[in-house]
Amino acid sequence: MHDWLIENPEIRAIRVAASDLNGVARGKRMPVRFADKVTETGTRFPLSVLNLDIWGEDIEDSPLVMESGDRDGVLRPTERGFMPMPWLETPTGLLPIWMYHEDGRPFMGDPRHALADVQKRFEAMGLTPVVAVELEFFLIDDAGTRLRVPPSPRSGKRRVAGEILSLRALDQFDAFFTELYDACEAMDIPADTAISEAGLGQFEINLMHQADALKAADDAWLFKMLVKGMARKHGFAASFMAKPYEDYAGSGLHMHFSVLDAEGRNVFDDGTERGSDILRHAIQGCLAAMPGATLIFAPHANSYARFVPGAHAPTGIAWAYENRTAAIRVPSGPPTARRIEHRLAGGDVNPYLSVAAVLGAALNGIEDRQDPPAPITGNAYAQDLPRVPANWSDAIDTFEHSKEVARIFAPELVANMVLTKRQELREMAELSVEEQTEIYLDTV
Repeated sequence: MHDWLIENPEIRAIRVAASDLNGVARGKRMPVRFADKVTETGTRFPLSVLNLDIWGEDIEDSPLVMESGDRDGVLRPTERGFMPMPWLETPTGLLPIWMYHEDGRPFMGDPRHALADVQKRFEAMGLTPVVAVELEFFLIDDAGTRLRVPPSPRSGKRRVAGEILSLRALDQFDAFFTELYDACEAMDIPADTAISEAGLGQFEINLMHQADALKAADDAWLFKMLVKGMARKHGFAASFMAKPYEDYAGSGLHMHFSVLDAEGRNVFDDGTERGSDILRHAIQGCLAAMPGATLIFAPHANSYARFVPGAHAPTGIAWAYENRTAAIRVPSGPPTARRIEHRLAGGDVNPYLSVAAVLGAALNGIEDRQDPPAPITGNAYAQDLPRVPANWSDAIDTFEHSKEVARIFAPELVANMVLTKRQELREMAELSVEEQTEIYLDTV
């Protein structure tokens, strides 16, 4: 029996789960007595399962389905190991897994392998990215015909406006946040500060930086699963969809990163506020890849409702020092902490693909040694800047043909993503905004 299960004899069931292209957990439930089998030999399900659409349906023209006989891959435990699922009534252990071919090769349509591939590129250069993410989400009462903020468990009242950095807003859901933080501790998710954000019933929690991009993406993926599960346990919904309310700001997933050399020095630090040449090369890589990678940062129909000027989501391709209206921000602080904040992604992203896209783009820039344009000053929304694709269809086309994206992701993943998103685009066009929201609310 696995050590963690021996230490937690109350566990009665286990889940094994991998991330599909949309970040949805796909897997199996099994009795705890079969845990040794899955940890020693893995489990199996079709390769196509990691390439389903947002409804969980096969991609009609995917070569992974009928053309190949819908054959199996082998799913093996990641280095993460077992952890509890505190939002379930039954004591349950979760085992994250990822997919391989029968001959042991990684399945490059697996988002986690895509990030591992980028991380290996850094390692080959003697570099280590240090990654942290900030995740915004909404607490929502979806029991009626329209979305509303849940009533406070303390007062029974509902918030009627966004309350930026309001302690009262946090205190209204104190029991939820207390249990959420306890669960993060049990799952080894390094949750740090929580704040009330600008949206209606919107909050943000930071996950601490770490010198392991895979662990950081694991944490973000597991955190999204945890927040949604814990909210339902408390009688309401939590959603990371990009824009549930038309009149309020949407949710982002902001990513901070720096890069260490073999001696552990931050290569973005040159002892000044300006930062090193490598910092600017990484920024140029991120800017150059931004149009092509927009589909990763805005993967759903609802994602494009977030890109509204003046609504805390960047719309222009630019960078700046200490300026949150820019897509790429270099925060202030001591030179040793010099880092890049990438602000384009919505909360509805797949964290593995989003982290891979940012780090891969930065590495493209470091390899090419090209300088970015001058940093902007002032309000980016008021300036004539190059733009990311304005709609989902254009983003799919740009992603498919992007030279920058082709340097980051395997051709197999690019092709699978394009087929998936074109199928979703066709299906979503038949639905109302309300029907689309019903799909996205719990799923992303």
